[in-house]
Amino acid sequence: MLETARQVRPLSLRARGSVASSPRKLFSPKAAAAAAKSGDGVRIAVLGASGYTGAEIVRILANHPQFQIKVMTADRKAGEQFSSVFPHLTSQDLPRLVAVKDADFSNVDAVFCCLPHGTTQEIIKGLPRHLKIVDLSADFRLRDINEYAEWYGHSHRAPELQEEAVYGLTELHRDDVRNARLVANPGCYPTSIQLPLVPLVKAKLIKLTNIIIDAKSGVSGAGRGAKEANLYTEIAEGIHAYGITSHRHVPEIEQGLTDAAESKVTISFTPHLMCMKRGMQSTMYVELASGVTTNDLYEHLKSTYEGEEFVKLLHGSSAPHTSHVAGSNYCVMNVYEDRIPGRAIIISVIDNLVKGASGQAVQNLNLMMGLPENMGLQYQPLFP
Repeated sequence: MLETARQVRPLSLRARGSVASSPRKLFSPKAAAAAAKSGDGVRIAVLGASGYTGAEIVRILANHPQFQIKVMTADRKAGEQFSSVFPHLTSQDLPRLVAVKDADFSNVDAVFCCLPHGTTQEIIKGLPRHLKIVDLSADFRLRDINEYAEWYGHSHRAPELQEEAVYGLTELHRDDVRNARLVANPGCYPTSIQLPLVPLVKAKLIKLTNIIIDAKSGVSGAGRGAKEANLYTEIAEGIHAYGITSHRHVPEIEQGLTDAAESKVTISFTPHLMCMKRGMQSTMYVELASGVTTNDLYEHLKSTYEGEEFVKLLHGSSAPHTSHVAGSNYCVMNVYEDRIPGRAIIISVIDNLVKGASGQAVQNLNLMMGLPENMGLQYQPLFP
């Protein structure tokens, strides 16, 4: 049994020292402090700063030694102080919110775009070409603009930019991200699912058929907009499946798995809202390739992510919990032998607002700006 093959040890999420042969640059407090003192900072604009992902960007950048927020937009809150929208960040010295049309990008180097999908393409098309951009909407994640139109209900409004956009699942596309001008930040569900499944598909350790994914998210994943279905009285004391057979993250997940397999992959995916503020768990049921064991899956994921800062495997039969990653940029996972012969179960957890959105966006922009990938992201998980 897999459980007897591994010795149970406590999970460690400590920041590691720099290793020259590592695939990433690591954060050096001494070097960062020297750079900050020299005044060499990256000037940031946050578009859509009044949403949850915008607020999370601001929270993360409060401890980033190189990223300095110069412009913040929120059309409905234009003219207000950011602290009046998010009082928990009142200690931060931030510019007043402005409408996107009034934003001045002459003093900006890079943009986090946290606007709703469907609104982002035309706005990014109008931005100065010198800007590095990480888009947290879904507007540039699907390479096929016809597939985008099918799933999002309108034609793509910046097809020339879609050709330029790089998909930013950092651990799997690091070199492409490093050289990009425009990065499409992945969705939260696709991040939690592709990190474990893409390496296994690429290594041909699992079959491409009968992949079943049961995923659950905190309500913040539905955004900050007022929606009747997200009221406390609608969500409390229950689990709510939604987007059954039609969730817009399906083509994004299938795109990544298809690329890894070099042949079409179709999944069965059902997401659920949980009565909690943040956190995400994806439980994946897969069929093993001929001659492959569950332990082979575990060992391959272990070797794939051994040098990674933000992807961790648990040991033995320990189960990942969303409380293991709350407030952090970590993805924690484990692999289990199913009772059904020839099948395995994989569980992956992330904070949907951090590794599933704003944390990964900062990770990507760090790479794009030639900075250590983990700079400003070494928040440890909050517990309890």
